[in-house]
Amino acid sequence: MFKFWGSQEQQAQPRPQEGSSHSWYPPSVFSSPSSTQPPSPSSSGSNSVNYQRPTDRPQSPSHVSPAEAAGIIALLKDKSVDELRKLLSDKDAYNQFLLSVDQVKTQNSIRDELRKETLQLAKSNLEKEPQIMELRNQCMIIRTTELAAAQEKLSELEKQKEDIMKFYSPASILYRLHEAMNKTEEESEALHRQLLDREIDLGTFVHKYKKLRNTYHRRALIHLAAKASSIG
Repeated sequence: MFKFWGSQEQQAQPRPQEGSSHSWYPPSVFSSPSSTQPPSPSSSGSNSVNYQRPTDRPQSPSHVSPAEAAGIIALLKDKSVDELRKLLSDKDAYNQFLLSVDQVKTQNSIRDELRKETLQLAKSNLEKEPQIMELRNQCMIIRTTELAAAQEKLSELEKQKEDIMKFYSPASILYRLHEAMNKTEEESEALHRQLLDREIDLGTFVHKYKKLRNTYHRRALIHLAAKASSIG
């Protein structure tokens, strides 16, 4: 039978080497680089485009700066093959090596400082709890005593304000001017009766009557002007 070139290539290609059964690393560490290579022409079949499922896509590695990578490589390049194998198979050896890296030391130092600051803040907040309770009690006392007195005083002042506004309202001013005019008119008539009854002399009558009539006409003019202004 006919043998295709693609099938021969697939048979000749070696299988990816599986990780050691004794290693504690995840399978992604031992995945073969061939899994990320583009498919061969024979595997594409009749279609020219190969659609890769989301589950088959390789996970993007964590971002490592070139300086950090160079530092880690500098730590590993002087190790023997046995030491490197031990790092892959022994978790304690790997952790010990990881903790010796400067970047890890820096991160652990920052983590310890943040943990220490968090504990200090928590202790400080707990120490302030009695003060918070005392302030809360004082607020309750103020609310039940001083606040009630202040609200009563405020109500009294608002009432006084309302009375003053009513007293100086245009309608109130017009009413008081009209009452003052009537009072002046009554005083003028009473003075006139005193003259007719010969209770006062003519000179005194003229002096007082002239003064009352001037006051009456002045109030009448003010009342008329105020009334015209309020209507307009």
